Amino acid sequence: MDEELKCPVCGSLFKEPIILPCSHNVCLACARNIIVQTPEGEAPQPGRASANSDYDYLDMDKMSMYSETDSGYGSYTPCLKSPNGVRVFPPALLHRHCSVTCPLCHRSVSLDERGLRGFPRNRLLEAIVSRYRHNRAAAVKCQLCDRNPVDATIMCEQCDVYYCAPCQQRCHPSRGPLAKHRLVPPAQVPAAAQQQPPQPPPPGADARKLTTCAEHEAENYSMYCVSCKNPVCYQCLEEGKHGKHDVKQLGITWKQHKCQLSQALNGVSDKAKDAKEFLVQLKNLLQQIQENGVEFEACLVAQCDSLIEALTRQKAKLLTKVTKEREYKLKVVRDQITHCTMKLRQTTGMMEFCLEVIKENDPSGFLQISDALIKRVQSSQDQWVKGALEPKVGPEFDLSVNTDPLLQSILQLDFVQSRDVQETPLLKQMHAGDQKETESTGAEILTVPPAPLLQLEKCCTRNNSVTLAWRITTAPVLPVEGYVLELDDGNGGQYREVYVGKETVCTVDGLHFNSSYNARVKAYNANGVGAYSKTVVLKTSDVAWFTFDPTSAHRDIMLTNENQTVSCNSYDDRVVLGMAAFSKGVHYWELSVDRYDNHPDPAFGVARINTMKDMMLGKDDKAWAMYVDNNRSWFMHNNSHTNRAEGGITKGSTVGVLLDLNKHTLTFFINKEQHGPVAFENLEGVFVPAVSLNRNVQVTLCTGLEVPKNLKQ
Repeated sequence: MDEELKCPVCGSLFKEPIILPCSHNVCLACARNIIVQTPEGEAPQPGRASANSDYDYLDMDKMSMYSETDSGYGSYTPCLKSPNGVRVFPPALLHRHCSVTCPLCHRSVSLDERGLRGFPRNRLLEAIVSRYRHNRAAAVKCQLCDRNPVDATIMCEQCDVYYCAPCQQRCHPSRGPLAKHRLVPPAQVPAAAQQQPPQPPPPGADARKLTTCAEHEAENYSMYCVSCKNPVCYQCLEEGKHGKHDVKQLGITWKQHKCQLSQALNGVSDKAKDAKEFLVQLKNLLQQIQENGVEFEACLVAQCDSLIEALTRQKAKLLTKVTKEREYKLKVVRDQITHCTMKLRQTTGMMEFCLEVIKENDPSGFLQISDALIKRVQSSQDQWVKGALEPKVGPEFDLSVNTDPLLQSILQLDFVQSRDVQETPLLKQMHAGDQKETESTGAEILTVPPAPLLQLEKCCTRNNSVTLAWRITTAPVLPVEGYVLELDDGNGGQYREVYVGKETVCTVDGLHFNSSYNARVKAYNANGVGAYSKTVVLKTSDVAWFTFDPTSAHRDIMLTNENQTVSCNSYDDRVVLGMAAFSKGVHYWELSVDRYDNHPDPAFGVARINTMKDMMLGKDDKAWAMYVDNNRSWFMHNNSHTNRAEGGITKGSTVGVLLDLNKHTLTFFINKEQHGPVAFENLEGVFVPAVSLNRNVQVTLCTGLEVPKNLKQ
């Protein structure tokens, strides 16, 4: 809170503070020192109080470049500066054409015939400063004594530290950069005042302090002028100055503004809590960067030592780059910690000051500064935007070394950076130097893109889908315009294009299960197509994991349990299909009967994707199914019923479906036992799992199962 209680001109605690029209405060004596003389008839120009820094006015040798009418500075006489860097003017220069410029926001205001007496005195701030001095003087011991601290004899207002005479000579000599610090004796407080805490007012007493009007000493402030934002008395209203203004009761307005300030403080408090957690995150980030940097250096040394002697010079060069990159990341995080700490300290100080303001019981004094204080708190909350609490750098080192090139390429070995990571200024500078070095050796400049590098750590398979990722290792002269991804047919056949575009990550769906696919990628730009990357082999899953497809199901179908359980709200049979499609391999799945009422006859099997959804499965020529009741079953395709078999299902039964596309057959099981002969043969094409049922049945799908062993020959 110290910063809130120090004058921006002298840097010391406020003494007789006055409120400028911009709502900032300065000491009365400091306000006299920063009065600026303006030419007669010329109004001060807000916002032009300083051209370079806060009140660092133009040197006298530059004054001739400006006229008094266009510079916005007026005419001055050179003089000393205050301890806080603010221009001080001799009293002899002051006359009735004067103005005061706020040292914080640089807004200027002309003085009227009352001079500085026209600015209201901030009694609330003065009371808080007085209480702060009292609390600080309660323990005036030297803060730097090792043992048994003695009484302090001096206090530095800039360092805010109490010293005894020996510690002051040893730790804070009055020379060098410390010579400008202001040393003052510690405040003397009576012993009774140090021991006796302030007593609260008796119960039932009015906690508000009644302040006398500055213009009418016989009247107390009782109203608040919303237009002028000042407390007024009844005589001020009767004289007509505030007669047409919006006036409210002083006590009601006082409570409203206190409530607004408290609500704004709650928001800032939450942001301060987030900032503290963010600081902990940044400190952990420092440790991670240190550890990752050391680990990365170790891996780099191991790679370089395993190469031939020609890598020795490049190894030292690469290590230097890693160290510089690590130092850059550490510097960025340290700077962010410093910045966030400063912001948090300012916010905390403002919060403490606001809490002290809320404790005050002077309504008029509070209302003098409440509007400006509320705006400050709300503005402070806005500075903690989302991007301000995010690290500017990550702990990972997005650098990699390609050890595959031949010996003649070793001299060009360098770090390469991912496309999605912004290159730091340090790396840009080093890469530019490396490019000049390469050109000086007469190396051939790439005109077409080089072969992309498939990133194996990001390539993966899931069910019958594969995901591939790649990147360019060396940037060509012209930028890459796109990439071409090719896959074979899963049997070692010819390649075919599956993706053409600018992305460096691609997922390919609808592949065969239990198959190995070869993949490769190439890049192209305006100069042509580059070479293929190395081939990567990706194997799809041996067995299928899938659920029911809600997008293709009939509207009467209801899916639950993450689309694994199916039921129906119609008495008619409705069809639902599975998410997987099979054209190759052996696949087996089961359906558990969760509910079976009134002896319906659900159907289980496979179908084409465009089979009819509003009739029993197998009644058209695009489905192959077995429908079963509680006593017997039939096979059905194209509305043809064959191979009646005894034995049905009940609640708790399981129905298995075996699709063998190596033998092109479809077989059914009930309760793990083969039911009837092979149902269908000579199956060719693409098939999806399918079920038809009505409202009397509910089944749950179970996938990823091994093929049953008890098959009938």
